[in-house]
Amino acid sequence: MPSLGSSSLTIVAVIAAIAVVSLVFALVLRRQVLAADDGTPRMQEIALAVQEGASAYLNRMFRTLVLFAGAVFILLFLLPGDTGIKVGRSIFFLFGAGFSAAIGYLGMWLAVRANVRVAAAAQHPDGRTEGARIAFRTGGVVGMSVVGLGLLGATSVVLIYREQAPAVLEGFGFGAALLAMFMRVGGGIFTKAADVGADLVGKVEKGIPEDDARNPATIADNVGDNVGDCAGMAADLFESYAVTLVAALILGKVAFGEQGLVFPLIITSIGAVTAALGVTLTKVRGNESGLTAIYRGFYLSALAGAILSAVAAFTYLPSTFAGLRGLSPELAEHTGDPRVVSTLAVAIGIVLAGVILWLTGYFTGTTSKPTLHVARTSLTGPATVVLSGIGVGFESAVYTAGIIAAAICAVFLVSGGSITLSLFLIALAGCGLLTTVGVIVAMDTFGPVSDNAQGIAEMSGDIDAAGAQVLTDLDAVGNTTKAITKGIAIATAVLAATALFGSYTDAVGQAVASLGDALDTSGLALAMVSYQVISPITLV
Repeated sequence: MPSLGSSSLTIVAVIAAIAVVSLVFALVLRRQVLAADDGTPRMQEIALAVQEGASAYLNRMFRTLVLFAGAVFILLFLLPGDTGIKVGRSIFFLFGAGFSAAIGYLGMWLAVRANVRVAAAAQHPDGRTEGARIAFRTGGVVGMSVVGLGLLGATSVVLIYREQAPAVLEGFGFGAALLAMFMRVGGGIFTKAADVGADLVGKVEKGIPEDDARNPATIADNVGDNVGDCAGMAADLFESYAVTLVAALILGKVAFGEQGLVFPLIITSIGAVTAALGVTLTKVRGNESGLTAIYRGFYLSALAGAILSAVAAFTYLPSTFAGLRGLSPELAEHTGDPRVVSTLAVAIGIVLAGVILWLTGYFTGTTSKPTLHVARTSLTGPATVVLSGIGVGFESAVYTAGIIAAAICAVFLVSGGSITLSLFLIALAGCGLLTTVGVIVAMDTFGPVSDNAQGIAEMSGDIDAAGAQVLTDLDAVGNTTKAITKGIAIATAVLAATALFGSYTDAVGQAVASLGDALDTSGLALAMVSYQVISPITLV
C-alpha cells in the first residue's frame, strides 16, 4: 500500500480543522443556552437537586470505569503485532473511551441546566418557540460535540499513522464502544428503576401526580432521564458514529486504496456542516407543533447532506476504478464509476435515516393511528394496554428490520456483485446516515430536557396553565424524538456490524460460515440467546 499523498494529507488536515470548528460552534450554542433565564428560586432549588444527583451517579460510575479501562489498555498492548501499532491502538483506545465519556458527561451537565431554563421560558409570551429553541440547541451542543470529537479522533489517527491508520483506529472504535455500553446500560437501568419506583410510590400507593413535590422519588426520576436518555444515549450515538467511521476507513483502504481512506472522512465532515445547518434552522413557527419544526430541520439538513456528498464524490473520486491509487486487485477490472456507486451508497444511507424517522414518528406520534389505538385500549383495563402496546412495538420492529434489510440489498445491487466493494459501500451508507447524526443527537437530548422542564415546573408550582400546556406539548414531542433516535442508532449499528463482520470473515479467509461446523452452529445459537440473558438481568 503506497503512502498517503500530500494532497490527501492536506484534505485530512482540513477535515480536522472542520472538527475543531464544530467544537467551537458547540461552545457558541452552549453559551446561548446558559444565557437564558434560569427561572424562579424554587425552580432553581429543584434543578440543583437534579444536578447533584446526576453528577453523583456519573462520578461514581467513572471512578469504576477508569480502573476497567486501564486494564483493557494493558491487555491491548499485550496483543501480538508491531510495537508502534500496539502503542497507538492502546493510546487511542483511551482517547475513544475518554471522548465517549466526555460526550456523555457534557450532555448530562448541560441538560440538567437547560431544563430549568425551558421551564422558565414556557412562561413567556412566545414560550413555545423559546422553550423548543433552548431544548433543541442544548441537544445541538451535544450533537456538534459528537461530530467534532469523532472526526478529530479519526483524522488524528490518519495524520499520525497514515496508511497504517486502520489498525490503530480499531482501538479508537473499541474504546468508544466499551464506555458507551456501560453508560447506556447503567444509565438505562437507573432511569427505569427510578421511573418505576417514583410511580409505585406516587401513583399506586399515595394516589398523587407523577411530578408531585411531595414524592422525593421524583428527583431520582428526573435524574434518571438525564443519565439514561441523555448521557447514556449520547455516548451510544457517539459509539455508533465512531464504529461506523472506523469500519468505513478500514474497508475503504481495502477497496479504494488511498482515496478510500479519505473519502469517508469527507462525507462525515459534510455531516458537521449539515448538523450546524439543521440545528440553526430548527425553529417553531407560531403555533405549529415542535415535531413539525424538528422534522423540517432534519429533512433540510439531510437534503443538503445528499447534495454536498454527491458534489464531493464527483470532485474527489476518479471516473474509473483504474484511476484509484492502491485499490484492491479484485476491483481493478471493475467497469463501474466509483463516483456514482459512492454517491448512491451515501444517498441510500440518508434515505434510510429519513424513512426510519418517518416510520418511528408514525408509530409513536401523539396523533398517529397506532398510538390512538393503544390509548383506546386503556378503556378496557391495564392488561389490554400492555398487550396492545407490545403488539404495536413488535409490528414497528418488523417494518424497521425490513427497511434496513432493503437498504443493505440495495447497496449490494449498486456494487455490481463485488463483495469487497459491497462491504465498503455498506459502511459508506452508514457514513451517509451519519451526516444526520448531529440533528439526531439534538433530537434525542430534546426529550429528557423537555421532560425535566415539565417536572420542575410542576414541582415548583411557579407556572400558569398556559405555560404548563406548553411544557406538556414539548414533553410529548420529546417522547417521540427519543424513540426516533433509538431507531436510527440501531440502523447505524446494523450497517457497521454488517461491514465489520464482512471484514472479519475476509481477514480470516472464511467468506461464509459453514452451518455444518459444530462450532459455528454453537456460536450462532449462543448469539441468538445472548439478549435473553442480558434482558432479564437488566429488568431484575
